[in-house]
Amino acid sequence: MSAVPRVFMRVLSLASCAGLAVACSGGGPTSPVKAPSPTPTTPTTPGPSTPAPSADPPVAVREFRGIWVATVANIDFPTAAGLPVATQRAELRALLDRAQAIGMNAVILQVRAAGDALYTSSIEPSMKSLAGQQGSDPGWDPLSEAVTEAHARGLELHAWFNPFRAGNPSDSLALAPSHLFRARRDLGRVAQGQLWFDPGEPEVQDHVMRVIQDVLARYDVDGVHLDDYFYPYPTSGAAIPIQFPDDASYAKYLQAGGVAMDRADWRRQNVNRFVERLYRDVKATKPLVKVGLSPFGIWRPGTPAGIVGLDAWRDIFADSRLWLEQGWVDYFAPQLYWSIASSGQSFPSLFNWWLSVNARQRHVWPGLAAYRVADGTSSAFTAREITQQIDLIRAGAGAQAGGARGALFYNTTTIRNNRGNLADSLTARFAGPSLVPTTPWLDAVAPATPSLTVTTQPTLVRATWASGAGESPSWWLLRWRVRAGWRHRVLWGTERSADLSGADASDRPDVVMVAALDRAMNLSADVRWNAASGVATGQLARSP
Repeated sequence: MSAVPRVFMRVLSLASCAGLAVACSGGGPTSPVKAPSPTPTTPTTPGPSTPAPSADPPVAVREFRGIWVATVANIDFPTAAGLPVATQRAELRALLDRAQAIGMNAVILQVRAAGDALYTSSIEPSMKSLAGQQGSDPGWDPLSEAVTEAHARGLELHAWFNPFRAGNPSDSLALAPSHLFRARRDLGRVAQGQLWFDPGEPEVQDHVMRVIQDVLARYDVDGVHLDDYFYPYPTSGAAIPIQFPDDASYAKYLQAGGVAMDRADWRRQNVNRFVERLYRDVKATKPLVKVGLSPFGIWRPGTPAGIVGLDAWRDIFADSRLWLEQGWVDYFAPQLYWSIASSGQSFPSLFNWWLSVNARQRHVWPGLAAYRVADGTSSAFTAREITQQIDLIRAGAGAQAGGARGALFYNTTTIRNNRGNLADSLTARFAGPSLVPTTPWLDAVAPATPSLTVTTQPTLVRATWASGAGESPSWWLLRWRVRAGWRHRVLWGTERSADLSGADASDRPDVVMVAALDRAMNLSADVRWNAASGVATGQLARSP
């Protein structure tokens, strides 16, 4: 099958794109958590059928578990335009609740779909998806609340941008006056049934970077994420390469002293320069914010052998292999939206090939097609297809240096609705504590061991901790042992205490452990409190 097997290519208009944007996200508690509540347990008397919990907690595995939240055309959030603010807020919290309950540790939220903003901006108009009309005041700042609420649930929040997509021709009369396509019509293009900003215009690239830098300056996001929309995908019957109307920008390039080259090579150069600049400029502003890219899953047909399909290098001018080889990313999420059994687009073959070209050992976290589970088509996935892909990814992580330790899932709605029992299957696969993998090329130094005080009262046990010398932690890993076993929680760095139990003796911890995590997810040594001694002592970290 040579057609692009993605939900994004089934519908090319923003108004009806049940998947135009690359991906999604999901869940946690409904408000910032000051004191995580343990799961209720029934009091039991220790005996032969109730083995004592282990002396040490389960190892917190290192695995990125990300979920994309698409906001374009209300794909995932909000579920409809013009909903009351209270309803939108409730939907956002429900998404985060679901993600946390499943065992996710990151949300990739689409904050710029087509020259618009899911946040308060003086540069671009607010999304139509919010108030129902582009540029209308939505009455709240979804990104600000998403950052706070995600962090309260132990979830990273990555801001997802579409750099060059501008909308649909049908949108042109409804664009807000501040939208770049209207304000600078000379920078806009119409191609393949969509509105675009020309990547060959330096002012366009400057504008996009200004937007991203504005978000970095005002929001405490953990990552900057781009998907695969740089130049448009070819529509059915379109000439290949596509006839993108960039004669004017190419002429400007030559007049400025640019070297004459094939137009397709020049377009690839435009994208390459932007990707390189994105990584450089983000690091100059916030060195520890991760940069992630999610390209089309096939670089070129025949690579590796037997792969057929769209030629992203030729057809959409995306030399994605180069971006990974050059290390212009911290994580790379090729959209591997095919099955394990597929012959022309083999999931294992493509996954292993991407690992093989990862010379700089960046994170490779494939995008998985949750949207295909029980989608009503003859090629629908089962939940087992996704969990088997997770198993292959985990096996590949151990088999190759610089291997993958995680995945991203598109889309949130499928998971939130538990279509095909996918959410249940993921919850089973993601049991136990997990931490986002470290990024040692950004920072490899662990924070200092924190201090810990535990006070016991008749009705509760309260843990209070403080950071050690040096940098302030971004996260805390809190673990405690009760009669039923070990419990854990990842807390945002501003948290300093937690109430761990109620009045029931079986729910009172006899061991409490706290470790600090920095922005690069380096883990400190644990500090450990034992009820028997009432003393908190430091020890070597037992988690990776």
